[in-house]
Amino acid sequence: MIKLIIADDEPLVQAGIKSMVNWEELGISIVGTVANGSAAYELICEHQPEIVITDIKMPVMSGLELARKCHEEGRELPVFIILTSYEEFQFVKEALAYQVVNYLIKLELTPEVLTQALRQALAKVAELQKSMGQPSDSYNSLYLMKEQFYTRLIFNLFESEGQFHTQARNLKIRIDYPAYVAGYIEIKSEKLTHMSSDMQINLYASSLQVARELISKHCACHVLSLDTRHFCVIFFLSEDSRKDYRNMILETLTQVSVMLFNYYSVTIHASVGAPVSTLYQVSVSYQDARQIFSRANADTPILFLEDVTDNAPLKNVFNFSLFRNDIRKAYDEFDEKALYDIFTSIIELFDAQQTHYVQALDAAGNILYLSLSLLTNGEQIVSEIFRDRSNGYRCLYELSTVPQILEWLRVLRDGLCADFAAQNKDYKNHIVVNVKRYISEHVREKLTLNKVAEAFNISPNYLSVLFSKYNEIGFSDYINQRKVEEAKKMMRDGDLKIYEISDLLGFESAFYFSRVFKKMTGISPRDYINSSHIPTLS
Repeated sequence: MIKLIIADDEPLVQAGIKSMVNWEELGISIVGTVANGSAAYELICEHQPEIVITDIKMPVMSGLELARKCHEEGRELPVFIILTSYEEFQFVKEALAYQVVNYLIKLELTPEVLTQALRQALAKVAELQKSMGQPSDSYNSLYLMKEQFYTRLIFNLFESEGQFHTQARNLKIRIDYPAYVAGYIEIKSEKLTHMSSDMQINLYASSLQVARELISKHCACHVLSLDTRHFCVIFFLSEDSRKDYRNMILETLTQVSVMLFNYYSVTIHASVGAPVSTLYQVSVSYQDARQIFSRANADTPILFLEDVTDNAPLKNVFNFSLFRNDIRKAYDEFDEKALYDIFTSIIELFDAQQTHYVQALDAAGNILYLSLSLLTNGEQIVSEIFRDRSNGYRCLYELSTVPQILEWLRVLRDGLCADFAAQNKDYKNHIVVNVKRYISEHVREKLTLNKVAEAFNISPNYLSVLFSKYNEIGFSDYINQRKVEEAKKMMRDGDLKIYEISDLLGFESAFYFSRVFKKMTGISPRDYINSSHIPTLS
C-alpha cells in the first residue's frame, strides 16, 4: 500500500479529505493526520510516506516550508499535493520548485478532483520508484498501462483491431461512445526556455492538471501527456455533445486557456481533428489535428479541421503509421538492429529535406515520447543517454536547425541500441517466464498462441520462437503439460467425470483430451485413475 499523510490545521478539512474517497480502492493507506508542518515532518521521518496532502499555510511550519525542507534534504519522496485558497495562490508558484505534483483549491475540492490529483501523484510516485529501483504497486502499473494503451492508440501502433479490443477489455476502457475526437494542445510561454528542467516539468504538470480538471467537467475525456509542452485530449462524445461538439470543445479549451493564463501566465494553441465513430479510429482524428496545428496562431489559437477551407496543401507531418509495425516490434522486442534501421531511415529522410524544421522537430518529439512511454524505465533510460547535455533530453526543444535535431536523434538512436543490446537476452528470458506464469494462472481456459501473444503485445510467431529458444519444450507442448498436471490434480481432489475435466480445461472434446493425456503420461485418463486408486468415473 502507498502511505499518505494529511496535514491541515482545520479538523473539518482533515475529516472531509479522509471521507471523500475510497482510499483502499486507490491502494493508499493514511498513516497519520496532523495540524502543522513540523508534526508532518516528524511523521515523514517515521513512516517514509510516498504522498503528503498539506495545507499551504499552517502554524509552526507551513506546507510550503515543509515541501522546501524535504526538497533541500534531497528526498525523492514524498510527493506533495498542496491545498490552497485563491488569495494564497501566489505561494503556489514557489511550490513548483519542490516535489509538488498538484495544488487543489479548497473551495473547489470534490471527490472527483481529489481522486484525479491522487492518480497523478501515484503516477509520479511510480516514476520515482522506478528511477530509484523500487517496485511500484499494482494500481500504479494499471495507470501506466492505460497511458501506454492511449499512446499506442493515437499513434496507430496496435498490431490489429483484435489486439486493441483485447487490451481495452482487460483495462476496462469504455469503447461504446457514439463518437470521439482528438485535440493536440501546446503550452506556450516565453519563460519556458529560461526555466530549469525541474521547473518546466512542475509548471507543465500543474498546467496539465488544470486542463484535465476543467475538460472533464464538460465532457468525458482522456488527457494524455506528450512532452513538457504538449498534450493530447481524446473527447468521448455522447449523443448530446456530439451534435454540437465544436462549441463544447471551443468553450472548454477557451476556459482552460483563460485559467492557465491567470494562474501561470501561459497560453495554449490547440488544433482539433474531425470526429470518428469508434475509439479505434481516433488516430485519424489525432493526425488531422497534427496536420493543421501549424496554422493555429494568436488570432486563431483554437483551430478545427473544418476551419481549414482553402486549397493550400497541409504541411506534411511525420506519420508514425508508416513505420508502425517496425517501431512496435523494435520497442516490444528490444531489437537493436531494427531500431537502428528505423531511426536511420528517418534521419536520412530529413537530411535530404533540411528546410523542414517543424516536421523534423515533430518527428523527434514523437519518437521521444514513444521512447519515454513505451519502454520499461523509458524515462530513466533516455535521461541516462542525455545525462551530459544541458537540460537533458529536453534540450531537443532548444534546437533551432534540422542538422541539430538529426544529431539529437543519432544520440538517442545509438544510446537506445546500446541499451537494447545489453537488455536483450534478459528481456527475452523474462518474457518466457511471464508467459509461463500467465499459462499457469489461466490453465483452465482455452489457451492459444494468438491469445497469449495478444496478452503480451507481441506477435504469435515471435512468441513461438522465444518459447522454443528459452524453454525445454515448445509452446503447445508446455500448455498441454500444464493442463495434464491440472487434470491429475482434479482427478485426485474431486469427483468430476473425465468429460467434465476435459470441458473445464478448455479441450475441444473428451476424446482429444484423452489423446493429449496419454501422449504426456503414457497412459489414458482412466488408466491413471485406476492406477492411482481413484474411484472410477464414467
